[in-house]
Amino acid sequence: MSKHKNNPFKNTTSEDFDKIHQEELDNQNSDAANDVTAKEEVSKNANDELQKKYDELNQQYIRLAADFDNYRKRQEQERENLLRYGTENALKKLIEVLDNFERGKKALENVEDCQKVKDSFDLVHKQTIDALTKLGLETIDTEGQTFDPNFHDAVMQTPTADYPEHTIINELQKGYKIGEKVLRPALVNVATEAQ
Repeated sequence: MSKHKNNPFKNTTSEDFDKIHQEELDNQNSDAANDVTAKEEVSKNANDELQKKYDELNQQYIRLAADFDNYRKRQEQERENLLRYGTENALKKLIEVLDNFERGKKALENVEDCQKVKDSFDLVHKQTIDALTKLGLETIDTEGQTFDPNFHDAVMQTPTADYPEHTIINELQKGYKIGEKVLRPALVNVATEAQ
């Protein structure tokens, strides 16, 4: 039998075989490392997606919590306004009654033989005012005050040198408020510059 002349392993030593074996192991380890890197990349992408979804949900939660807090504050404000101004319509109607009491009081001032009528009327008038005051009704100050369009309605203007300009000379009809809310402005006569 003749020897094959082209033997590829003819001059190969055991060290060469070890090198070849080591290269194959390195290639296998490299492939395994590439697989691990690919898996890590997939895992990282999945983590990034989860983090993104978490951030979006967290932002939605924060906005929802802020909206609810604003809603709660609005409801609380409306409840306070309802308590503060809930008697507004009742007070507006009672103001007319109060006006009639005051007109009757003026009419009875000159009647001398009806002292008991005057006393009774004064007592009822005072009780009505006390009751309305307890409900929060306040009289708007006028005489001697500077005219304020938020609280006063100028139905007359009188040129005079006796009062400074824009000073209320007299009150024609009382004005009322509850807290800072005007129920009815006071009708007043306001001083203007004399010519």
